[in-house]
Amino acid sequence: MAKFNNPMKVITGPNTRWSYANVWEPKSINGSTPKYSVSLIIPKSDKVTVEKIKKAIQAAYEEGQSKLKGNGKTVPALSVLKTPLRDGDLERPDDETYANSYFINANSATAPGIVDADRNTIIDRSEVYSGVYGRASINLYAFNSNGNKGIACGLNNLQKIKDGEPLGGKSRAEDDFATEDDDDFLA
Repeated sequence: MAKFNNPMKVITGPNTRWSYANVWEPKSINGSTPKYSVSLIIPKSDKVTVEKIKKAIQAAYEEGQSKLKGNGKTVPALSVLKTPLRDGDLERPDDETYANSYFINANSATAPGIVDADRNTIIDRSEVYSGVYGRASINLYAFNSNGNKGIACGLNNLQKIKDGEPLGGKSRAEDDFATEDDDDFLA
């Protein structure tokens, strides 16, 4: 099977951490159309993924110039447009999770495929939560709607690689009941 090379598609590295993982049910933000979404936290040390995303943003900019131009006479420079790759150290300085990382928010109107490290479909919803590590298949594209122009990030599929500390303060049932120590039970 020949692989079609899409310069706007990126597969992130395996150390990408998932946050705000709304991947089982679409969620509406401020009354908008419900979408599946995830915030992908990419370590700054993962230079390969960061570079691939920057190249995909550039490719989306070049491919979407007519859309970005809209009714105007010129295409705005990429540097003045809203782009999805954001610096966690600058935008979330008080959140340890985003330290030394970039993040990119990806969403889709359709549910992403979700597989494990061996590419088996994950159906147990407790396996996928904010805090796991995995790879994401994303695509970048130009948008121009309601006066907002820029590059956005679509969510294709997800591959869980390993568990991580759950984000958002909620512990996992597996962890809460991992010991037989029940001294404080009905104490």
